Amino acid sequence: MKDQTDIAALIDTMGQAARIAASELAFAPSGVKEVALLAAARAIRDGAGTILAANAQDLAFGRDKGLTPAMMDRLALDPARIEAMAAGVESVARQADPVGQVMAEWDRPSGLNIRRVRTALGVVGVIYESRPNVTADAGALCLKSGNAVILRGGSESFHSATAIHACLAAGLRAAGLPEAAIQLVPSRDRAAVSAMLTATAHIDVIVPRGGKGLVGLVQSEARVPVFAHLEGICHVYADGAADLEKARRVVLNAKTRRTGICGAAECLLIDRAFFDRHGGVLVEDLLQAGVEVRAEGALAAIPGTVPATPEDFGREFLDSIIAAKLVEGVDGAIEHIRRYGSQHTESILTEDDAVAERFFQRLDSAILMRNASTQFADGGEFGMGAEIGIATGKMHARGPVGAEQLTSFKYLVTGDGTIRP
Repeated sequence: MKDQTDIAALIDTMGQAARIAASELAFAPSGVKEVALLAAARAIRDGAGTILAANAQDLAFGRDKGLTPAMMDRLALDPARIEAMAAGVESVARQADPVGQVMAEWDRPSGLNIRRVRTALGVVGVIYESRPNVTADAGALCLKSGNAVILRGGSESFHSATAIHACLAAGLRAAGLPEAAIQLVPSRDRAAVSAMLTATAHIDVIVPRGGKGLVGLVQSEARVPVFAHLEGICHVYADGAADLEKARRVVLNAKTRRTGICGAAECLLIDRAFFDRHGGVLVEDLLQAGVEVRAEGALAAIPGTVPATPEDFGREFLDSIIAAKLVEGVDGAIEHIRRYGSQHTESILTEDDAVAERFFQRLDSAILMRNASTQFADGGEFGMGAEIGIATGKMHARGPVGAEQLTSFKYLVTGDGTIRP
């Protein structure tokens, strides 16, 4: 491994190259960026065998490291996931280019015409763990939005990320764009993270994508602005007016489709009126699916559940585990979510429009859903092609961060010899 001085020098060199590339990407034609991304998607498909071989090395590393099954699932690639990765890059390629879009335009009595237009942020630093597909998602979205990007993948996904990055670099070469537009830190050394967090001369924003430890570190040490979500503590609330069959489908999918993603449900809240009408069917469905249900109150009497502790609420399990409790109506659910939530994604199951509207109005999570699985908290499912992460802060970007969210804006003001009296 390199010493910290070498790592700092490496990030400085990469940052300088990224800044130069960003100045060119800021005005790169839409068609050129599309060519680069479509070529990258082809390279991902053509290089599937190489990517899978690299991923096998990472999976072996992860097993030796003792990663949990959920973390191993995040790390694993297969032909279907590689195809989804390539399709995501293609989807981003074919989207409208956000750079230069006119957000608003107006004329002033002074004779000035004013336009607010989208512009690239500059250089984005992405620090992520485990999920190798982030390499493709982040690279594609940053390129589409006219930004250069420095990617620092986790040690677990080092080989996979390197193989995927090679495909993105091939796309840049095919389009005649600078390869420094998408760079991957070629080291597992954690000193690279600290160096990126303080690279204010080169990096305009940091996007961390990983567990609580990583994101907390970034938020506490970064001198560069951060788009971050701390945890995906997602709640599903079954209201007294919920349709039973809809509720059963949604709850099961929200927890079990993929347990290791940030959009997986971590807490089930059941209205007492629903429980009085339907009993413990939602909990029983989860138990039958092999989920460990940590239940409180009357739900703890359901055979097969495990008594919940206070620490089980407000916890991101990222595993086949869920906390569950009864609440008194929608206001009880709102109170619980305000106390324990992470402002990521919450879903209400109800046929009552007024109750749904109250839930939407009184909670301020980045994503609120009705009669839908929290597993839809994903940029691809939102029509963004991919996402660089889910932002739960309130400044600049919230929810799935796609290409449009990776832009800022500037004002273009036109006069005709106009002077101010």
